[in-house]
Amino acid sequence: MRIITGVAKGIKLKVPKGLDVRPTADRVKESIFNILANLEVQVGRNAIIGANVLDLFAGTGNLGLEALSRGAAHALFVDHSMVSLATTKENINHADLSKVSEVHRGDSLKTLDKLAQSRRSFTLIFVDPPYNQGLVNVVLQKLDNIDVVENGGLIVVEYSKHEQLNADWQHLKLVRNERYGETLVTFLSRWKG
Repeated sequence: MRIITGVAKGIKLKVPKGLDVRPTADRVKESIFNILANLEVQVGRNAIIGANVLDLFAGTGNLGLEALSRGAAHALFVDHSMVSLATTKENINHADLSKVSEVHRGDSLKTLDKLAQSRRSFTLIFVDPPYNQGLVNVVLQKLDNIDVVENGGLIVVEYSKHEQLNADWQHLKLVRNERYGETLVTFLSRWKG
């Protein structure tokens, strides 16, 4: 696993051994970022350059680090696992991206509530929870209900083909769906008002 392009291109990222960490495969990650780069017409701005990124269920920090390497302004990495966050910190330092990175240990849903209470918002959010545990819909419902995603901001959700999204949202709009073998990736935007 490596950073594909940008200022940290080619940096190999570490993955904790023996844990349930399932980093996004390089081919899926490359496709995600190619799609993000081409969404400019739909969202009215470049989705990556200057983005304020939230990497939920960060694992190794793979997605947030790729965004930073490609020009995102800042990334907050959130995970409940101390081992995953230690790996994320190591990867951030190895990629020399610590000045634009922040790491937070905690439950993703509780962290989203805290971020909303402190009025923090993001233009690009990656949601990559453990597969088949029912977390995808819970997190998306939370992101629909609280103001953590800036108006017009994007959410990229990676989940198992065995899970189905409950698309009963008020503010989230489907932008695109992709399938890569067992993995589904859905792109959503959030519009309010």
